[in-house]
Amino acid sequence: MTTKARDGGRGPRERLVFSAAQLIRRDGVGATGMRDVAAHADAPRGSLQHYFPGGKEQLVNEAVAWAGRYAGRRVARFLADLAEPTPSGLFAAMVRQWTDEYERAGAVGGCPVAAATVDHASCGPSTRQATAAAFAAWRGPVAEALTDMGVPAGRAESLATLMISSLEGAILMARAECGVRPLTTVARELAPLLDAAVPPDRDGTSPS
Repeated sequence: MTTKARDGGRGPRERLVFSAAQLIRRDGVGATGMRDVAAHADAPRGSLQHYFPGGKEQLVNEAVAWAGRYAGRRVARFLADLAEPTPSGLFAAMVRQWTDEYERAGAVGGCPVAAATVDHASCGPSTRQATAAAFAAWRGPVAEALTDMGVPAGRAESLATLMISSLEGAILMARAECGVRPLTTVARELAPLLDAAVPPDRDGTSPS
C-alpha cells in the first residue's frame, strides 16, 4: 500500500483513489488536499473534477471503500500462506503486514479507514457511513475465515470485531511509539483466546 500510485497498472481514476488512500493513511483527511492527491497520482488536477464531481468528500469515501475491500481481500491471501490455518495464525499474519512495513520503512503507516474515522471534523456526513461500510467489508471475511476454522458462527463476528479493533488500536500506539511493541503484544496476548474459540472437536461433539 505504500508504492507510488503510478505503479501496478492502474488507470487514472484508480490511481487517484489509491493515492488518496495512501495520503490519508499517512497524513489524515484534513491534511490531504486534492492538489496533493493529483501530484501523488501523477494526474492532471482537472481529472479530479472529472472523476469526482462530488469533490473531496467523494474521493475520501471512495478511498476508504477501497481500503476496506483491500483489507478484506488480504484475508484470503493470509490464509493461503498458512500451512494450518488457525485464528491466532490469521491474526499474526494481519499484524505482520504492519510489522513488515516497519522493517522496510522504519515507520508504521496508518490505516485510511481509521484515519477517516478519527479525523471526523474534516469529513462530511457521508464519510461516517463509508468508514462503517469499510470496516464491515473487512470484518466479514475475517468472521467467515474464523467460521471455516471451526469457530462457532455465533462467536465469529465478535472475535472478528475484537481482532480488527485490537489491530487498529495497536497500529495507533505503534505510530505514537515509533515501534512495533504494541503490535507484537496484541498478537501474543490474543493468540490463546482466539485459538480457544475453536472447539476441541470441530463437529461440535466432545472428544471421547
